Parts: sequence; C-alpha cells; structure tokens
Amino acid sequence: MEIISALFDEILGFLGVTQALEILQSGDYSAFRTYEGVASLIYPIIPLLLLLEFAVGLIYKKPQIKVYKVNFLIYIFNRFVGRFISIAMVTFCIGFFSQYAILQTSPTWYWFIYAYIIWELGHFIYHYLGHKVRLFWCLHSTHHAPEEMNLSVTHAHFFLEAPYADVIRTTVCILLGVQPEMLFAVMFIDGTYGAFIHIGENMIKDARFGFLNKIMLTPSHHRVHHARNPLYMDTNFCNLLNIWDRVFGTYQEEQRSVKIEYGITREMDSGNFWDVYFGEIVALVKDVVKAPGITNKFLYLLMPPGWSHTGDHKTAKVARKSYLDTQSRV
Repeated sequence: MEIISALFDEILGFLGVTQALEILQSGDYSAFRTYEGVASLIYPIIPLLLLLEFAVGLIYKKPQIKVYKVNFLIYIFNRFVGRFISIAMVTFCIGFFSQYAILQTSPTWYWFIYAYIIWELGHFIYHYLGHKVRLFWCLHSTHHAPEEMNLSVTHAHFFLEAPYADVIRTTVCILLGVQPEMLFAVMFIDGTYGAFIHIGENMIKDARFGFLNKIMLTPSHHRVHHARNPLYMDTNFCNLLNIWDRVFGTYQEEQRSVKIEYGITREMDSGNFWDVYFGEIVALVKDVVKAPGITNKFLYLLMPPGWSHTGDHKTAKVARKSYLDTQSRV
C-alpha cells in the first residue's frame, strides 16, 4: 500500500495539483485569492497541456513516442537523483550573496520589471555558457537531444543542470539587488512560461504569435533555439524577454524558408536514454584522453563544442559563418 500511495503522490506532484487539493480539502476557498492559491491553479496548466498534446498527437498519428519515452525516463531519474539539490543551492546563494548586493530594491511594480530584466540577464549568462563551454554543454545537451519538440522536452535535463543554472541566475539577481520575494515570484512565472515555450506543432503549428514575436520570446523563437540548422544554432538564449539576445547579437527569428531540424549535431540515438543522458560526457572524456598535452586536455573542457586541438573546428560559430557566407554568394 505504501508503494501505491507513493506512486499516487508522485502522479499528483507531476500534475501539479497537490497544493490545490490541499486548499480544497481545508475548505478555506479564500486561500485561492492569495499568491500561493493563484500559483496552485497555474501549476497544473503545463502538465495538462502536455497530456493534451500527447492525446492530440495520437489522434493525428504523430505521437512522438520516442521523445516522450526518453523524456519520461529522464524525469523519473532526476526525481530520484537530484530532487533537492537545486533548492538548496538557491537558498545558499541568497544567504551568502545578499550581504554583497550593490543596491536595494523594494516590492513595487517598477522594481519587479527590473527584477525580471535582471533574471533574464542571469538566465542568458547561464544558457550562453551552456552552449559555449563544453563542460557545461555536457549538462545542457540532454535538453537539446530530442529530435521533436513537445512539452515533455521541458523535463529533459541532466540532474546537475538546474543547480548550476540556479547558482548563476540567483547570484546575478541577489548581487544586483533583487529581493528574495520578488526572485521567487519571477522564478515561478519564468518557470511556467519556460515550460510553455516548448509546446509542439501538434498543439500550435505556427507559434510566432503575430506582433508579439517582435517584443517577446515566443515558442517559435525557442524552436529556433532547439534547431541544429547552422543558421539557428546558438541563438535565442532568453526565456520571455528577448532583450539580452538583441543586446548581445544572438537574436534569430524563424525563417519560413529554413525548416527546423531538431536535435544535436553529434551522431546519436535519441531514443536511447543512456546516449541522451550521458553521451556528451562520454564523447568529452574520449576527446580529453586522446588530446596531446595538459593544455589541450584542459581546453577541451572550456572551449565550445566542436573545438579541436588540430584547428579543424566544427563549432556552431564556424558552421553559422560558413552558412551565411554561402548564402551571401547565392
């Protein structure tokens, strides 16, 4: 019975309805007017959309079973291995770096906008490093391995990625004066929207969202980010506000003439859990072992994916430049 009860609790947790059920059971419906109550009604939206997306895929005979299967295994593995690490790191960073904040904010609407912009900066830094430093790419590549896009991709992460991401994002926010209360509110909004932008074509075919595509990051932008096309690689690192992509020159809109190809450039079996989860780590270890000299071994850890000590670089930057040069001559 304990196993069944634990399984039931896990299902409720995945669906995001635990907190709402507790409020309903208490009989104090006024709690739904509080921040926690409103959040409890928002939590189930993404899991329910995921289930609806899967059902629609079955109806249209495009179920993407391989992607759902591997991402479900990743979700289960991460639940057992890295359940509390990220929250502990956020708490540590808040406690340690608060004393070094260079300014103080207050709970007002304009400081909240500031907090969101600063959070996006932290997110951009973490995400950019995840693509440009090979050691960090080993943690992030699991998220890019699926060769189709759907909401289950939200759960495709190496268990150490969330702690490393939250250390960077939280540290940037706290040092720049974002109050912990505002930080948690931003994290909730950003986490919910960050899951939504992975919605697949089974649910939303054209995800540009009209004029919104110019002023915020849409699922179309994030589909571009997950593409392995040379034009699209290493672009659109932001989550909701694309301000920092525009500032740092990594902004890229989806082109109707360039069909998105999802996945990563390394040859792999995207239906194999071990290859998806550990494949990049294995490839890095092989390169480090074969590299001549301690300097080259160290550089393989820090240089972008595709860098080679021979000078025959196949990085995203090289691939993109080659593609753009070719297009300019056409």
